[in-house]
Amino acid sequence: MDQDFLSLVPTREGHFRLESGHHGKLWLDLDTLFVEPHKVRPLVDGLAESLRAHDLAAVCGPMVGGAFLAQMLASTLQVEFFFAERMLPPEGEGFYRAEYRLPRGLHERARGKRVAIVDDVVSAGSAARGTYAELRAHGARPTVVGALLVLGTVALKFFAQERVPVIPMVQLPYELWVPDECPLCAAAIPLEDVAVPPHGQARGES
Repeated sequence: MDQDFLSLVPTREGHFRLESGHHGKLWLDLDTLFVEPHKVRPLVDGLAESLRAHDLAAVCGPMVGGAFLAQMLASTLQVEFFFAERMLPPEGEGFYRAEYRLPRGLHERARGKRVAIVDDVVSAGSAARGTYAELRAHGARPTVVGALLVLGTVALKFFAQERVPVIPMVQLPYELWVPDECPLCAAAIPLEDVAVPPHGQARGES
């Protein structure tokens, strides 16, 4: 199944700064993942079955890929569909600086509800963490995190501390580094900032 998922998206190696602020050497270009929904449907259906046990009232995904996934899951589970939009801070340093915001019309609708947070790919978990904070700020009850692919363990450790289970359909090892400990920086390999992609560049994991 691992290779089946990776065959759905282009990948490339290099030296990348992710949205979370971490550095990594693998980048997944996710813009094409939902172009042919039937190809990703078996993974979506598997995730839906795993989420059923959590007695959900809604599924919420960060824009863009997480929202596409959330809409498919909400339809399958016959629950409500929420989404969160990314708000990028001014340029600067630090970790997990991107914020995610529910549209105003969803604030009260989310209150008190058991919600699954889902994203297509989770590495450091910047988008999932931002969505989690936003849902809690509006009184929702983030109950579980689901992903088609989880890379590494950084996000898993955060949600374990929050006592929120994470359900990956596929999980792969993945190295992330803080800048001061990045071997790619030490080797003077040029850094590509994919946290704020220029217009026309594919989006990828966070």
